[in-house]
Amino acid sequence: MKTLFTSIIVLFILFSTAANSFGQIDKNKLEKYNSVADKLIKTALKDETGYKLLKDLCAIGPRLSGSEKSLKAIYWAEKKMKEAGFDSVWLQKTMVPHWERGAKETAFIAYPANYKKKKLNIAALGGTVATPKGGITAEILEVKSLAELAGKKEEAKGKIVFFNRPLDKTLVNTFSGYGGGVDQRFNGPVEAAKAGAVGAIVRSVTTNTDNNPHTGVTGSEKGVNLIPAVGIGIQDADFLSNAVKKNPNLKVTIHTYCRTLPDAESYNVIGELKGTEYPNEVIVVGGHFDSWDLATGAHDDGGPCLQTMEVLSLFKKNNIKPKRTVRCVFFINEENGLRGGLEYGKWAEISGEKHIAAIESDRGCFTPRGFYVQSDAEALKKMQSWLPILNKSLIDWVLPGGSGADIGPIKNAKALIGYVPDDQRYMDLHHSANDVYSAVNPREMELGASAMAILVYLISEEGL
Repeated sequence: MKTLFTSIIVLFILFSTAANSFGQIDKNKLEKYNSVADKLIKTALKDETGYKLLKDLCAIGPRLSGSEKSLKAIYWAEKKMKEAGFDSVWLQKTMVPHWERGAKETAFIAYPANYKKKKLNIAALGGTVATPKGGITAEILEVKSLAELAGKKEEAKGKIVFFNRPLDKTLVNTFSGYGGGVDQRFNGPVEAAKAGAVGAIVRSVTTNTDNNPHTGVTGSEKGVNLIPAVGIGIQDADFLSNAVKKNPNLKVTIHTYCRTLPDAESYNVIGELKGTEYPNEVIVVGGHFDSWDLATGAHDDGGPCLQTMEVLSLFKKNNIKPKRTVRCVFFINEENGLRGGLEYGKWAEISGEKHIAAIESDRGCFTPRGFYVQSDAEALKKMQSWLPILNKSLIDWVLPGGSGADIGPIKNAKALIGYVPDDQRYMDLHHSANDVYSAVNPREMELGASAMAILVYLISEEGL
């Protein structure tokens, strides 16, 4: 009850501050802003432009960096930006890692015989290696943390280490739950290899209870030979855990067929509307265009990318000519390298432009909730004063917080902003076969596009 009361007080203060600030703005200007916000929302909900484009994008397939389908999607996006009538559209070259999954990986219980070679549903982790031709077969060492593995290094030798710590479902913020579980996926296989293990199985970091394994990048360390590492579905993780408790000498066989090729040429896709009064002041809005290969990356991050492209399209459709340049960037290679974000960050530093804000959308296409902001207190307060207008698209808060991986390298930006939709369903599908077009709700996606469009419009008009 105390927490609820505190939250109400905080919201009251925020809206009181907003009301006072707007009280100082010319009444005609405020009416104009409200009118523009209404138009942006209505246009987005009526036309569903981003949602319709997402269907075509998902039809191309997964967009893992360096892949043929990734390039096909890049050229498709370039064409769509040009068709939308943006003032400028171009590709920004960068070299990206090129990892391939290869044939479908397999795993089964090899011993004891009473399990009749029961299959386990697995997916190779990004960047991992292939097993020898005959696969690997070894006993299982189950651990719940990296610290537990450190205390059992002698036991790990010659075994497959099974990292089986679940995502903490008691946390309301699912991103906090993900952050508390992802270390075993990224660091676990390396630590297992250092302990002499021959392979690693990692419980999928998900809020879901289905049996679809979740992938994601796994780390490496100079001087440490990689071992095959796979994610496992939640139901099979629970089954394996119980089976190992009953049969401590249980063995599992794993086959993976991955390979890492030389870095490949790829591109960020960039489109912009030139500012009418301050063309050298830039507002970036974007997301990462690559996706993992188990599905079509509808929520992560195809839909959010198209939301940011729709910001510019909504301006065009409503004849809004921004005072400041609004630039959409589809960053490549966030999932396993961040090469696109780093490349744009380097260019931004030497371009001579002033990046006054950068907004990233990389949390799915669910119902709008708020914006996290990294900025000075004055800019944050100014954005908080816009809440009565932002609330039209269901934005409830603007608070200090992290922004996004791809915009982080833009060092000269006055404000780095992360768009935050509702997160309760995101980890159900993140990095898994569940992340498909049918999982996206058009109204939620379009409200998110309009929320970002309203914020971009206000920044363009008022500055920071």
